[in-house]
Amino acid sequence: MSDKLEKTDTQWREQLTEEQYFVTRKAGTEPPFSGAYVDKQDDGTYRCVCCHQALFNSETKFDSGCGWPSFYAQVDVDAITHHADYSNGMDRTEVRCQHCDAHLGHVFDDGPAPTGLRYCINSVALDFDADK
Repeated sequence: MSDKLEKTDTQWREQLTEEQYFVTRKAGTEPPFSGAYVDKQDDGTYRCVCCHQALFNSETKFDSGCGWPSFYAQVDVDAITHHADYSNGMDRTEVRCQHCDAHLGHVFDDGPAPTGLRYCINSVALDFDADK
């Protein structure tokens, strides 16, 4: 997907739950260890809850112990955008869905090989499609 999906605030509020809206449209964070996908081990594809763009494959998911689903690679180099985030007195890199600009979480450079990255993603920002 290359074209940006744009909706009004009202449209997003109608489509999403309050928690999904807070996380994806207002850059919020769900509490650690509370999300549906933290411990999920099934094979499949994790998609953006807002636009259903494929973001991560279960093959790249790992248990980082951080309390949020963690992945060492995105499904496609163009699926996610990276943005400097200095909020809350921290120096981090925010990650957003390339297609709809939904806040997903953050990426850190303390992940496993082969990338060394840890995409720390809010479960509420994701949908899961199991492999058939």
